[in-house]
Amino acid sequence: MNTHVPRVDFGRRVLVLRHRRIAVRLRWRSVVVCAVLAVAIAGTAVLALMTGSYALSPGQVFSALTGRESGIVHDIVVEWRLPRVVAALVFGAALGVSGAVFQSLLRNPLADPGIVGFSQGSYTGALIVILVVDGTYVQLVGGALLGGMATAMAVYMLAHRRGVQGFRLIVVGIGVSAMLGSLNTWLILKADLDQAMSAAAWGAGSLNGVSWDRVGIGGACIAGLLLVAGTLSRPMRQMELGDDAAASHGVRVSTVRLGLILVGVALTATVTAASGPIAFISLVAPQIGRRLARTAGITLAPAAFVGALLCLASDHLAQHIAPTPLPVGVITVVLGGGYLGHLLFIEARRRL
Repeated sequence: MNTHVPRVDFGRRVLVLRHRRIAVRLRWRSVVVCAVLAVAIAGTAVLALMTGSYALSPGQVFSALTGRESGIVHDIVVEWRLPRVVAALVFGAALGVSGAVFQSLLRNPLADPGIVGFSQGSYTGALIVILVVDGTYVQLVGGALLGGMATAMAVYMLAHRRGVQGFRLIVVGIGVSAMLGSLNTWLILKADLDQAMSAAAWGAGSLNGVSWDRVGIGGACIAGLLLVAGTLSRPMRQMELGDDAAASHGVRVSTVRLGLILVGVALTATVTAASGPIAFISLVAPQIGRRLARTAGITLAPAAFVGALLCLASDHLAQHIAPTPLPVGVITVVLGGGYLGHLLFIEARRRL
């Protein structure tokens, strides 16, 4: 009498269980990394609130934040220093997530919104509002958003040939960025002296003069965009395996890609409208976050925490490293340029 004995593939089952354990371990590592980064951010924020021409103690800072301190100490902490710290955290997180989105979509560690040209497009739109229209801050946000979106559409269409490849889009983006940089320089040279000096200083990426109004408007926009990016993070990770593999799992590839591009450009444009183009954070933060969390692909949460820490620390250095406060973009360019050189050196050694 023949009896059917079900065949059990123990090797495959063990492999699946092992992969699940590795995935759970990586998730926990990402949680631990984000927690450590949050502690570092809190310490850096307290240091930024303490230091300045009027030095304060940690107790005075805590009392001012909890409302138990009044007078000049409350004004220094809450009205002068705290908006700048909050702006650095929110804008840095937005740039980190924006860079993570584009690096994941294009599967290239050099896919930075600044390199691809989207930051320059946002800067062009904001410059037109500042120098030509002389508009309000809300109009500035709208001009930066329209400039970034128009640049994204132009780069996408110029790079589209039987699909969009990451390397081709980056090369086209570099060319468009160079053209827009020349246009921005021409706009500044044609403007009045006062407007030109203000636009040039703002174009370096600066948090000087950031008020609660700008932080509130920009923070609200960024919070909504980060929520949308969070909902798209899972299909974004699946698309890193390829469009066909993602489509087989039920991902609407074209819709998700368009949504991610819009979210990434909107994050960059919002930051540019509030503080000018802060360079290289969106390039560096996703890669540092991926290496700290040891994930196979780009993840949004570590990139956001690293971006917030980098922007806050860079702004603190910019205020105190020289006798005259510097724009935060000067520090991020130095740090990002060094990291970009490091990436290029590693890629050159890998291909030898």
